[in-house]
Amino acid sequence: MTASARPSPPVLSHVLAVDDDPAIREAIGDYLARNDFRVTVVPDGRSMQAVLKREIVDLVILDVRLEAEDGMAIARRLRENSAISIIMLTGQTEEADRVLGLEFGADDYVTKPFSPRELLARIRAVLRRRQPEVRQGRPEGVRAYRFDGWELNLNTRKLRTREGEIVPLSNGEFSLLVVFLGASNRVLSRDQLLDLSRLHGDDVYNRSVNTQILRLRRKLTRDPRQPAYIRTERGAGYVFSLPVEIVY
Repeated sequence: MTASARPSPPVLSHVLAVDDDPAIREAIGDYLARNDFRVTVVPDGRSMQAVLKREIVDLVILDVRLEAEDGMAIARRLRENSAISIIMLTGQTEEADRVLGLEFGADDYVTKPFSPRELLARIRAVLRRRQPEVRQGRPEGVRAYRFDGWELNLNTRKLRTREGEIVPLSNGEFSLLVVFLGASNRVLSRDQLLDLSRLHGDDVYNRSVNTQILRLRRKLTRDPRQPAYIRTERGAGYVFSLPVEIVY
């Protein structure tokens, strides 16, 4: 099998666990990592916010009874600002916490002490349920695009390769790639690319569209003469020819 035909690794769902008990953080991190998740563990809400600013997270596991903070208040703020999936960790007898957590927008809860297998099953179930919502979500709520093992983070404006390396993008390249990923498998004319890319606040000029697309191809594939993602439709424009996953 040639390098170009080798299947790309999938983008692992990223779970962020927030708990002030180091033993629980270690148990969650180890178990989920062994079951094909990317995992980040932090002790508090401030660390959680720092991760959310720089990374795309698919699901947050949040302890209700953090020592220095109110987990419910964190959950409420998180839901007000994001559609990210939330699973609350609560005490076995704290029914009021479970009810409040669900009212504040949590997708599910798990009681302590918990079975790692049960937590894993609930995480998978929540992520499965969210998939139809993601496909029907509003474009302005998009946090990231994923395609063929790559990830474009719209908050940090960073493009990450299959291997996890960061590919630098100019403002124009970023805007054009956002347009392509938001309209995958649709032919876009040069005029459409110009109009849509300007919505992202960057200057993309008519004379530079072809040049910036060439640069994008060089960054996305080893041989820009055989573009794997952005194809030229002669006389019509360009098309991003792979399926794209949207992260809200």
